[in-house]
Amino acid sequence: MAYFDAASAAPLHPVARQALQASLDEGWADPARLYREGRRARMLLDAAREAAAEATGCRPDELVFTSSGTRAVHSGVAGALGGRWRVGRHLIVSAVEHSSVLHAAEVHEADGGTVSQVAVGREGAVTAEGYAAALRPDTALACLQSANHEVGTVQPVAEVAEVCRAAGVPLLVDAAQSLGWGPVDGDWSLLAASAHKWGGPSGVGLLVVRKGVRFAAQGPVDERESGRAAGFENIPAIVAAAASLRAVRAEADAEAVRLRELTERIRARVAGVVPDVEVVGDPERRLPGIVTFSCLYVDGEALLHELDRAGFSVSSGSSCTSSTLTPSHVLRAMGVLSEGNVRVSLPPGTAAEDVERFLEVLPGAVAGVREKLGAPAAAPVAAVGGDALVVDSLGKRCPIPVIELAKVIGEVPVGGTVRVLSDDEAARLDIPAWCEMRGQEYVGEEPADRGVAYVVRRLS
Repeated sequence: MAYFDAASAAPLHPVARQALQASLDEGWADPARLYREGRRARMLLDAAREAAAEATGCRPDELVFTSSGTRAVHSGVAGALGGRWRVGRHLIVSAVEHSSVLHAAEVHEADGGTVSQVAVGREGAVTAEGYAAALRPDTALACLQSANHEVGTVQPVAEVAEVCRAAGVPLLVDAAQSLGWGPVDGDWSLLAASAHKWGGPSGVGLLVVRKGVRFAAQGPVDERESGRAAGFENIPAIVAAAASLRAVRAEADAEAVRLRELTERIRARVAGVVPDVEVVGDPERRLPGIVTFSCLYVDGEALLHELDRAGFSVSSGSSCTSSTLTPSHVLRAMGVLSEGNVRVSLPPGTAAEDVERFLEVLPGAVAGVREKLGAPAAAPVAAVGGDALVVDSLGKRCPIPVIELAKVIGEVPVGGTVRVLSDDEAARLDIPAWCEMRGQEYVGEEPADRGVAYVVRRLS
């Protein structure tokens, strides 16, 4: 089985396994106690903090360990907002942040705060100008991921941090995807990350709060981790997390070159071996191991099952894999196709032979899913005048509405229109994306008795 989902969780690094096993015998005691066992545990915890701080580019007393990366994000957002409540209650996030950031923003908004989302382009990146335009006198905090978890696009953190610093606004960086590859550039104020993203054990996150940043921990606190992460520290897991971070950093430069070559091979060849594919994300400013593409006329969940049966573990941002009938917020913000979306994220050590085998298997898997989805009878089509058609796709999940649009677009003359009736939220993204890929004009939405009518004009 080839595991190609390292962006969700990287396999446990051998160094992490060794450190975890070794520290189980020495790190079980309370590090706050002064007896021998407590002192041993404290030494392990302090050494792990120093190693993690060195890798992150901060002081050891600025870094605390949390129970997860999500907890680090939630504590960081709440604490920074709490520390600057006198300034205001305005929060800035990008439209493609990880759900942990967006959930924290939702809680803030429900509590009476305000939130602004900075838009991204089709390659998934924000601009410093976008953050500058969102800043207000009452802005308490801005958040930006260092690299996107779904498409791999690297964000301009240093430029955004400079804009925020000039306005006196702290910037919290979610570095979960990138920290294993190197420290985050720029004059950021807070940083959160998660050990299982770089090959450490799950259940360990880290939160960095720079000296001078106003921070007021929210909720119950205790004396541990500078009052920013309550509860008994999981020292064996923390030691393993720090050890694996140091280990992957030592290997990062060489492994980045190798994984970039493999992902470039996928990016370059996937469009040649599979028709009607859109490779998404920035082609240059991207993480080494992530490549994401979307296939027209393919159900994402069905494709993932086919690839799983062929021996490949991949993930998807497609609407069909979330059980919600809504496309990924990242793909939606980028305005790209969500149909048949596949994210390949290669862990360190991935063999070139596995990538070659994936490229051999992929065309057949896509063709098989398309054959199954192409079997339904064409949607009921009613002519409305001589130059318009109505496609009734109500009650059908994408990609069926797009498939039925493709079947009938040739039945109207150039300049004529097709109205696709759909009640699947994903159609709002996939029909315009189909038009862009096929050189047709997306006119817009019209109200309908049920669902929405998506209007497409034939140009060729």
